[in-house]
Amino acid sequence: MTSVHEHQPRVGAAPYRAAKGGLGLLTQVMALEPAEYGITVDGRPRRDRHADAGQEDSDPRTESRPGVPRGRPGDAREAVSVIAFLAGPDASYVTGASWAVDGGMLRMGPMAGSHLGSDDWWRP
Repeated sequence: MTSVHEHQPRVGAAPYRAAKGGLGLLTQVMALEPAEYGITVDGRPRRDRHADAGQEDSDPRTESRPGVPRGRPGDAREAVSVIAFLAGPDASYVTGASWAVDGGMLRMGPMAGSHLGSDDWWRP
């Protein structure tokens, strides 16, 4: 599992971004090598980094997250549901894919997301 930052550059974060990008390419290569044997390799959903494990008692739908199109942080259970799908038989033809579990944050561009303090960027 990496993060949305595997695909989006950001000033001052070169080591972190390089590590995430390396994991992404490693997953793609690993998906090619055992494919002929019916082995799939993906299952690296990226989620909003604020979607913390162990949040069973909190409801992210009550929190605001300016800069994320869904307007709230991710719930760890949302990422887990994608992992469960990828581990199941319905995903038997999915391999080398990257799944963004990020509330649309990746679609906003490289510098948007966690640093925004309000929804003014997209709300007239």
